Amino acid sequence: MDPFIRLTSCAVPFRRANIDTDQILPARYLAKPRDEDQAPFLFRDLRLNPDGSEVADFPLNQPHWREARIVLGGQNFACGSSRENAVWTLYDHGVRAVIAPSFGDIFSNNSVKNGMLAVTLSAEAVAELMTEAEATPGAEIAIDLPSQTITSATGKIWHFDIDPFAKRSLLEGLDELAFTLTHSEDIAAFERRLGRHNL
Repeated sequence: MDPFIRLTSCAVPFRRANIDTDQILPARYLAKPRDEDQAPFLFRDLRLNPDGSEVADFPLNQPHWREARIVLGGQNFACGSSRENAVWTLYDHGVRAVIAPSFGDIFSNNSVKNGMLAVTLSAEAVAELMTEAEATPGAEIAIDLPSQTITSATGKIWHFDIDPFAKRSLLEGLDELAFTLTHSEDIAAFERRLGRHNL
């Protein structure tokens, strides 16, 4: 997967709390294989009318947020079922980071496994970023993973916490298998010792 080091982008705000994974990716699309582009299914039932036309006031349908690579979410973003596909559809749309006061239990882990950063900030900080995004559509914010900071368009800086393993995985672009292979020499040595022990 691609490393995540720094990202500067406009951020699309979703103020509603408890946006669940079925809203992010409706269940009828779960059978789609990973190598198929998942982007068209993102927020499908919220973003499009039954006739396929766009819902005019949906955030991602606004010209200034269509290409946003950062999502600002409400409380308990991506709650509900633990489907990894919800991360796939966000990632395939171009989203590389989600900032929210809290997340569904497994969403953050699924994000790291797929090269997407999930940042937990206080509700007040997220609300401030949302207000700024709405007041100045298209204004960019910057995320710096090495320094664990978020800088708003006005220059205000917030620091965020991240698990060291998750940080390394994102910085180096390592999924779980790739991380395991970084220890291939140790694994081979262990297998040799184990083989001798079992003779």
